[in-house]
Amino acid sequence: MPKILIVDDEHNTREALARCLAPRFDVTTAADGGAAIELLKEHDYDLVLTDLRMPNADGMSVLEAAQSKASRPPCVLLTAYGSIDEAVAAVKKGAFDFVQKPVKLDRLDAVVDAALAARREQASANVVSGAAGQSAGSVGVISEEEIAAESKVSPAMARVLATVETVAPTRSTVLLTGESGTGKEVIARMIHDRSGRTGYFVPVHCAALTATLLESELFGYEKGAFTGAAERRKGRFELADKGTIFLDEIGEIDAATQVKLLRVLESRSFERVGGSETIKVDVRLIAATNRDLRRMVTEGTFREDLFYRLSVVNLELPPLRERREEIPQLVQEFIREFAAENNRPISGISQEALAELTAMRWPGNIRELRNCIECMVVLAHGPRLEVSDIPETVRREAAAFPVASHGDAVPAEEGPVRLEENELRLIEQALRDCNGNRTQAARQLGISRRTLHRKLAAHRELDSK
Repeated sequence: MPKILIVDDEHNTREALARCLAPRFDVTTAADGGAAIELLKEHDYDLVLTDLRMPNADGMSVLEAAQSKASRPPCVLLTAYGSIDEAVAAVKKGAFDFVQKPVKLDRLDAVVDAALAARREQASANVVSGAAGQSAGSVGVISEEEIAAESKVSPAMARVLATVETVAPTRSTVLLTGESGTGKEVIARMIHDRSGRTGYFVPVHCAALTATLLESELFGYEKGAFTGAAERRKGRFELADKGTIFLDEIGEIDAATQVKLLRVLESRSFERVGGSETIKVDVRLIAATNRDLRRMVTEGTFREDLFYRLSVVNLELPPLRERREEIPQLVQEFIREFAAENNRPISGISQEALAELTAMRWPGNIRELRNCIECMVVLAHGPRLEVSDIPETVRREAAAFPVASHGDAVPAEEGPVRLEENELRLIEQALRDCNGNRTQAARQLGISRRTLHRKLAAHRELDSK
């Protein structure tokens, strides 16, 4: 989740904003500008939402502290009517935007999403242009220029990118499939950026919300629709009008929400929770999942009509093990990102370390590679990354699952392997892929959570004998 720092000396305002943003973001709060500046010294945030007038240090001071960081998180100011001129002056000095008090939640949501989207676009532009990049220049180190000269796009990914260019200007719904961590949200944003649509790109992570919360997040609600609904709130579909809504992990939505989503796709209209007014929207929908929706249709857990509505264009993203040509460039991008973010003087990576990283299987795909490079940059002992900096957990996994010449993982042991050993290896791999989440691991294996528990218990009994 993106990390947001909320700064306001009014306790009720601060806590209300935190409650509203908490379902989608990792929220930290500060009671005044001084406390916020100290937090900014110790932590990185994706966005700072700060009141303008506060004791100890005002919003302008918080803005300056945020701009002094290498990561330069965007700042959105909260301002009362009498201080709008100051807010405008702050925007001229680099603040992203301001929101007037009393805060309207739909306006706040739109500004927050826009600020985070602008931050991601700027980061992508920096990667492409090579801004802030450093050349290693020393013997045995792969420099950024050398990697850029040798960087390639795999044939599988080239086909995906060609389809993106073709489908982006259309209104067609797109379904992105593939393993977790392959970059589905990046592709979704790419489609939106090339679509020519004038509205926002609005992401919704379906698995992070309960069924009730997801419905109100998608479609909004009327005042008094349920306990705590103190005012009308627009949903994500309204905020995405003239733009794109991205429903990540679409396979996690419940049956009732599936029905409502089907209606939106068919009629481009819906009603807010607790309301009777029909709202029309012009929204392009992109969905993503790492689950097998066809299998779910067969099992009766996903509507067949909704599946065909979603998969007008189906793009399957290849796993990283089938895109090894791209690993060197990704490694360099991540080195540059985390060296700047953590103020670490890392200038490059040794040829041996890059070769070892390129040969690994990466079951967690780009996300796992990114986490690995962040760990290496933070813990590196010298000015370049070496083989010894590769985390031990990553090296153990690589040893257990070496990569054959055709790119598939094979067991490290030679000779006959018992069925129980293969089964346990598959279970352990699924748990690693799903970061220990047994429910998701069971789905990936195509078994129930109860069956997974039973098999794990059986293997523990075998180990104890």
